[in-house]
Amino acid sequence: MTVMQRVVKPRTQRAKRALVRRESKIIENTKQCLFFYGQKTSNAIRQCLKDFYSLKKQDAQHLQKKNPILPFEDILPVERLSQKHDASLFCMATHSKKRPNNLILGRMFDHHILDMVELGLENYKGLEEFKNTKISAGTKPCMVFCGTQFEDETEFKRLKNLLIDFFRGVEASVVRLQGFEHALHFTAIEGKILFRSYKILLKKSGTRIPRVELEEIGPSLTLHLRRNIFASEDLMKRACKQPKQLKPNKVKNIKKNVFGTKLGRVHMTKQDLGKLQTRKMKGLKKVSNKKVDSPGEEASTAPSMDVDQ
Repeated sequence: MTVMQRVVKPRTQRAKRALVRRESKIIENTKQCLFFYGQKTSNAIRQCLKDFYSLKKQDAQHLQKKNPILPFEDILPVERLSQKHDASLFCMATHSKKRPNNLILGRMFDHHILDMVELGLENYKGLEEFKNTKISAGTKPCMVFCGTQFEDETEFKRLKNLLIDFFRGVEASVVRLQGFEHALHFTAIEGKILFRSYKILLKKSGTRIPRVELEEIGPSLTLHLRRNIFASEDLMKRACKQPKQLKPNKVKNIKKNVFGTKLGRVHMTKQDLGKLQTRKMKGLKKVSNKKVDSPGEEASTAPSMDVDQ
């Protein structure tokens, strides 16, 4: 028995534009993030979800309704929400006696789960507890990762990649110095992750280079890993595959080093060093052997004769 998939045909121009926006593109749109609650939540985890949403308000949607969803038992409801709202990232807040103050971060590939991590929340201080000026909305953050666990352990490596994908925001090719207003600092220590948020202040230093100071603006929290689902190597390779149109054309004898500097190799014929033009100096000038001596020099070199008187 074969099941025919129903083809959705738009009836209005608005629906047609919506379908065009969801089509696959060579250069994809900025990833949208979906924030929603589970069946039960606590005050701390709700406020943490709101603070995360305020950091990603430009490319995120916040659902106020509670959802009876257990992602690690059944991921299908999350995939349906992702497809409905056209979101590739999601953040879910739950709370239970077994797993209190639970935060679930995940990402999708083709509206199917790719990576999902469950994090426990501790030592939470929200944005409202820091009485200072905040950053402007939509600011692209500068992310700093400290700790050897982000480089050595596989789980922390994938979590680092997920956090970069989650907080990166709009892709920018050029950033000016005054645009660095926000810094997110992640420190891995003893199996936990310390999350800190700072405002970057550029102050006068008496020179062209400003003096940089950091002012903590929140939120401040500690996360520890619980359960996780990571994609296989084949699926991750497929998700990271780039279309042929974006790959740069290979140029012969030109390559780039790790710092992005372009290096070129030039092939030349063998040079005759005897014909190489050097600097013209009188001391290096050749003297011809056929040069005729002057008359004065000829008289001085004639042999002398003795005459008897």
